[in-house]
Amino acid sequence: MNPVQTGKGLAVVTGASTGIGYELAKCAAEDGYDLAIAADEPRIQEAALKLKEFGVRVEAMQVDLSTPDGLRRFASGIAALDRPVELLLANAGRGLGDGFLDQDIGEAQRVVDTNISGTIALVHEIGNRMRMRGEGRILFTGSIAGFMPGTFQAVYNGTKAFINSFSFALREELKDTGITVTCLMPGATDTDFFERADMLDTSVGQGKKDDPAFVARIGYDAMMNGEGDVVSGWKNKLMSADANVTPAETLARQHRKMAEPGSAEH
Repeated sequence: MNPVQTGKGLAVVTGASTGIGYELAKCAAEDGYDLAIAADEPRIQEAALKLKEFGVRVEAMQVDLSTPDGLRRFASGIAALDRPVELLLANAGRGLGDGFLDQDIGEAQRVVDTNISGTIALVHEIGNRMRMRGEGRILFTGSIAGFMPGTFQAVYNGTKAFINSFSFALREELKDTGITVTCLMPGATDTDFFERADMLDTSVGQGKKDDPAFVARIGYDAMMNGEGDVVSGWKNKLMSADANVTPAETLARQHRKMAEPGSAEH
C-alpha cells in the first residue's frame, strides 16, 4: 500500500544515507514531508526503507553530487516528481585528512566538488524554483571547522569556510523573497565522517562527539524558525566564539593538535 501524498511539498535532503543527513530527513518525515533523498552509496536505499515507515513517500537516488552527471540525474529525478520543493537540506559533504601535499589531488578535488561545486549548483537549481513560487526554506550543513585554518584538514576546512560565508550572503540576497536560508554549524559528530576521511588515528577522530540526531534536530528547528545560523552544542559555541578572537596562526597550531595523523597516541 503506497502512502497517501501529503498536502506538503517535498523535502530534498542530500547526503541522507547516514549521520546528520539521515537524521535531517527523519525530522522532515516526522513533520509529514515527502522526501527526495540522495547519497553516493547504496545505503541510501536502506535509509529510504526506514524513512518510509513514517508514512511518507520517499524517492531515493544513488548519485555522486560532485559530478555534473550526478547533479543532472538528481535534479531530473526531483523534477519528475512534479512537486514543489519546500525544504532543501544541502548536507552532502566529504572530508579528507593528512597534509595537503600528501593527499591524492583527485581526492582533494572531490572534496571541493562535493562540498562546494555540487552544493551551490543544486541550490541554484532548486533556489530558482523556490523564488518563482515565493517560498521555501534552505538549510546548509556548514561547520565550526569553517572558523579555523584546518591544519591537516586544509581543504575540508576551507570548503566549510566557504559554505558558512555563502549561506550568510545568500540569506541577505533572498531576505525579501519568502525564502529563508539557515546554516547549521556542528562540531565533531558521531558519524562515518572520520573513517571516510582516514582520520581514525587523530585526536579529534578518537575524541568525544555529538549525537547526529541531536545535531540534526537543532538545525532542522532553526531552519523551520527561519534563523540565520545555529551552532550545535555549548562546547562548539565556545569554540566558535573563541575562534572569532584568536589569531589565525594560533588556531592553525591548535588544529594541528586535533587533526595531525597519529595525534590520538599523544
